[in-house]
Amino acid sequence: MPTASPSSTDPIGRYEKQPTVPLPADARVLTGATAWTRVAEAASGKAAGSTPLVVVDAYPGADLPLIAKEIADALPQWRIVDVEETAARPLAEIDAFIAENLTDDRVFGVMSHATVDAFYDDDRLAATAADVLADDRPTVLLGWGADLVARRAATPYVLVLADMARWEIQLRQRLGATNWRAENPEEDRLRKYKRGFFVEWRMADRHKRTMFDRVDFVFDANALGAAEPGARVPGMITGEAFRAAIEGAAHRPFRVVPFFDPGSWGGQWMKHKLDLDPTKPNYAWCFDCVPEENSLLLADADGAVVEVPSLDLVLTQPKALLGERTYARFGAEFPIRFDFLDTMEGGNLSLQVHPLTDYIQRTFGMHYTQDESYYLLDAGDDARVYLGFKDGIDREAMMADLRIAQTGERPFDTEKYVNTFPAKKHDHFLIPAGTVHSSGANSMVLEISATPFIFTFKLWDWGRLGLDGIPRPVHLDHGEQNLEWYRDTAWTEANLVGQVEELSNDGDVVEERTGLHELEFIEVRRHWFTDQVAHDTEGTVNVLNLVEGDEAEVVSPTGAFEPYRVNYAETFIIPAAVGPYLIRRTERSRSERFGTLKASVRGTRTGQA
Repeated sequence: MPTASPSSTDPIGRYEKQPTVPLPADARVLTGATAWTRVAEAASGKAAGSTPLVVVDAYPGADLPLIAKEIADALPQWRIVDVEETAARPLAEIDAFIAENLTDDRVFGVMSHATVDAFYDDDRLAATAADVLADDRPTVLLGWGADLVARRAATPYVLVLADMARWEIQLRQRLGATNWRAENPEEDRLRKYKRGFFVEWRMADRHKRTMFDRVDFVFDANALGAAEPGARVPGMITGEAFRAAIEGAAHRPFRVVPFFDPGSWGGQWMKHKLDLDPTKPNYAWCFDCVPEENSLLLADADGAVVEVPSLDLVLTQPKALLGERTYARFGAEFPIRFDFLDTMEGGNLSLQVHPLTDYIQRTFGMHYTQDESYYLLDAGDDARVYLGFKDGIDREAMMADLRIAQTGERPFDTEKYVNTFPAKKHDHFLIPAGTVHSSGANSMVLEISATPFIFTFKLWDWGRLGLDGIPRPVHLDHGEQNLEWYRDTAWTEANLVGQVEELSNDGDVVEERTGLHELEFIEVRRHWFTDQVAHDTEGTVNVLNLVEGDEAEVVSPTGAFEPYRVNYAETFIIPAAVGPYLIRRTERSRSERFGTLKASVRGTRTGQA
């Protein structure tokens, strides 16, 4: 097999893995006893003669015993009441309540529309509130849903949001952490994730949205009991600083914090290119623009940071971030996803299909589906993409062969049924939902897609086990119902391969449309330039990646924000509120040519009908 090592001519090691968003100039990150003393002082000020009360409403996944210990060490005279222990329903009742959402499937459930009060007993909530009022000691109410108790108590209180990012929750679950109040430390991590994705996180985000405007402090629960060694000291910022930083991010370029994960098919490109941990066997994924999963690092002038979910920005500033038309279409959801799939010196991705819109709506409760595309950041000499059916195949024979393959009797002959196309650097393959596809080995893919990202129906996984030693889930029954059999060789070649259209060329700047297919809602434009290129959000969020060139900077023509530097392969977000902006080479750039890939939502730009 030809080697597929990263090209020595491309930039290495300048990819920023810990991008930050600035806090207001006068804001500081508080830590340890100083932080909780500040909270206590604020509560005493609000109490106005009554007993001080602090509410620490913690996102499910936060380590409550560690938070309680930190508070107790700082405020030894304060009583700490765990509302989850005093007022939550028994686990058996919770399990029965969410059983239909979880289903028996290992991966897929149905979206919950419940709210957090469904997990609490009304009488026990009332009793806990009465207990708070009857005790003359200063009190901390702690736990997910603690705000429910405080509102019943009808007394002034200070509200602390102990926030968590989903990636940190997943890492902890892999190490044995349970779901919220569940007794499942040894359960398959995919089932833990399913419970979070379809139930807990949906409910928690609804609850969190009721507090954003009222929260007095935000505590970084990611840093307390973090899954990875070398974690920072857990910090806290005021609610005012949090809201100001989030609002600021919605009006200038920013990046979310990327995270990387190994996989059974993972490669070596990111390890070398992005200066990652060389001791890891591989890296399969990098999620560098998935706001449901990624974080923001809010940094003060001294360099101290607190980590908050990037979803907080989507939930609190949807119109400024997304634009009014995109918000009207999707609500407070970020509809565009950029991520990396690295198979350099690795293996093929699973052969797969994504659900059609009608299917995902009626089966899983999602209102749009995962249309996507593969953009080749790099490729080995033998790189290829599996895409669409070969002409004249027998669909019943193909499904029979797939089912036999799952028994281990014989492998599936993929190339008997599925087209293969050679793939080279900067090729773009379009993959509307319902299209059979896979990225082959020795490819570095920038995947541009719609956001509902767990809805992949694997048809064949080359007989592999996952890194956990368990066969990766295959969903032939789901997959068969979503395969668009008419997408044969001729249709695929005419619609999904090589769809680059030059829109303008003035010698210095070339603008091209590279996709996506007309069935997909994402528009992708590529710009080649040597000096600078002018852009305008036109009222909708832009997501970009620097696919060629060592570094560039995003500049406001009116000076509305400081120049924002981006490095090769970094994904960055330009909120709709930014309007006009320039991307240009920096003074220290050494590249002769630059290229960006820009995605936006079709039909949402200002002036479009």
